[in-house]
Amino acid sequence: MFDYLEPKMSMKRPCSSNEESMILEKMNKRRKCENQSNEESEDRLSDLPDGIILHILSFLNTKHVVRTCVLSKRWRHLWKRIPTLMLYASRFSTVKQFAMFVSNILTLRDTSTALHALDLDRHGNIEPQLLKKILNYVSSHNTHLQDLGISVNGDCGLIMSCVSSCRALTSLMLSIYPKDGICSNSGILFPKSLNLPTLTNLYLTNFNFCGGENGCAEPFLAFPKLTSLVIRSCRVRDAQILRISSETLVNFKMRNYSEDFAKIELCAPSLCTFTFTGTPVQKICGSGLSSVKQVKIKAEMFSRWDEPPLILFDWLLNLANVKSLMVSSTTLRILSLVPDLLEVKLPSLCNLKSMEIKLETCSNQMALPNLVKEAMLKKAAAKSRKEAAKLRKAFKARLEPPPIPDGIVEFLRQNSQSAEVNITTNYPACFNLKQVEESIKGAKVINYHSQFAVPASSAAPVHAAESASATVPASSTPPSLHLCCAEKED
Repeated sequence: MFDYLEPKMSMKRPCSSNEESMILEKMNKRRKCENQSNEESEDRLSDLPDGIILHILSFLNTKHVVRTCVLSKRWRHLWKRIPTLMLYASRFSTVKQFAMFVSNILTLRDTSTALHALDLDRHGNIEPQLLKKILNYVSSHNTHLQDLGISVNGDCGLIMSCVSSCRALTSLMLSIYPKDGICSNSGILFPKSLNLPTLTNLYLTNFNFCGGENGCAEPFLAFPKLTSLVIRSCRVRDAQILRISSETLVNFKMRNYSEDFAKIELCAPSLCTFTFTGTPVQKICGSGLSSVKQVKIKAEMFSRWDEPPLILFDWLLNLANVKSLMVSSTTLRILSLVPDLLEVKLPSLCNLKSMEIKLETCSNQMALPNLVKEAMLKKAAAKSRKEAAKLRKAFKARLEPPPIPDGIVEFLRQNSQSAEVNITTNYPACFNLKQVEESIKGAKVINYHSQFAVPASSAAPVHAAESASATVPASSTPPSLHLCCAEKED
């Protein structure tokens, strides 16, 4: 499954609302059992040691943890000793309720209990006094704090000062915007002086990385144990190269639409997974490319532009030792815009074992379908006027190009023809799955793994490739194609 945007962090995340409701319902049943006669079932949950109960509660949102105080006398003050605080404003009806709740939590919590994790998610402006109170609390418990997450619009100076004092952090997630969103496009300056020696997981949103005298921005040199890095909507200032230097980095995820730098240099010999979402406008180079085994790309293009298809193709040329390739159908559409692509001999992807293609709509990328149509017409015109006229007529009849361009899968598999191909989608009703099958010649195995998959004969859009009967080069070995519906990510 694709997980382009979500970081794989060690920070404990609270259960979903349904899971929390189930847990609380079970706890209420336990409380009722306590009030019944001794002949009834015993309260096994309350018989557990405090340490185990506190560990269970640490996976719940703090708001629901506090509610357990009504279960019995034993539970009345138990919540005060949980080692994690998950403070989400979205769980409250008003900002005032959230502020009052957080203030009470910080006041009543047992100060002798070490704080191991705190996750603050305001998703908007946070009251300065409340933010200051939270940060002061974090600083006073920084000795044992390992996981810290902050997502707010607030004083970035205060936040970064607090973060720098938490030297025991192993996981850090920061999504910070100025108050009222003023100048949010400029990003927050990521301090070069930040030194967190035990940090292994880092997730950053809306930061600026400043270049040095060598013309490179190298923001992660002070994290000697970093294994997982996620950067979203970050920019580079006073440099054209973003250098990711880490001997220990294993997973790197990036969401980027910025054009203000030209190159990403991966100096990460242990890098195994590279995930990208956005517009490919930067070239990628460095020693880390040779170690990458898993690549996930969700490319997007919102306007007429020659560079992204060529850069995307350049990425595939440099990622020579990839074993698992996961791409969206929009990525393949962008790649198909490379002139005469199918005539190129691809020197890379020789070790490819599996390929996953996720069918996605282009509703937010209005320019892309038109660019694909133009490329198809140009190719048809090179064959004959009759072919081009036939295709043009199909487009006028509002027939759309196929979601997976003809021949693109065979092109990517030309050096690894035994690689298994899986096609997934969260939107089965938007595609003619039978036609998707036929677009990859030689496909024999079709498995519908989801109850939400629609039959290929359903009333889905008919694509232009079927009407125009364009020729598709077939590989000598048919792919093992499994057509299924992917489960929606959280």
